[in-house]
Amino acid sequence: MSHRLIGNEANHPLAIVVESVASQLLMKHPAPIHLEVDIDLSLRLPVDSSSLSQLIDSLVRQAIGEMSEGGELTITACETPTGVEIEIADTGCDVEQRACKLPMIAAAMAAELTWQNCPQGGCAVTAKLPVYHQAQRRAA
Repeated sequence: MSHRLIGNEANHPLAIVVESVASQLLMKHPAPIHLEVDIDLSLRLPVDSSSLSQLIDSLVRQAIGEMSEGGELTITACETPTGVEIEIADTGCDVEQRACKLPMIAAAMAAELTWQNCPQGGCAVTAKLPVYHQAQRRAA
């Protein structure tokens, strides 16, 4: 099942897009994974929903691929002075033991990705999406 958001793409809540994409992937995963999305509903998409969905899809697939026996997936986001940061944390293996793949869509969105170990175990990837990308898209 695919979710298509209708209307002004930049006006959709980021939380809804993230949860929709992640939920679809988790329903197909053979092991139980608990999903927690902690994103304020007032936070809006910094880029078009299609590009963001592709990025979230790729990063969530990487995370759940590290949790073959199940685990926890936590997705958070916040607005920063330079854009929006989205973090996807999982209870899989440490960053040194996994292939941290840079999705092609990240480069197209001018997103900066950084991976780090979580204090409680597992790994987190943070995607920094610059604000200027949306302004450039509107000007085009």
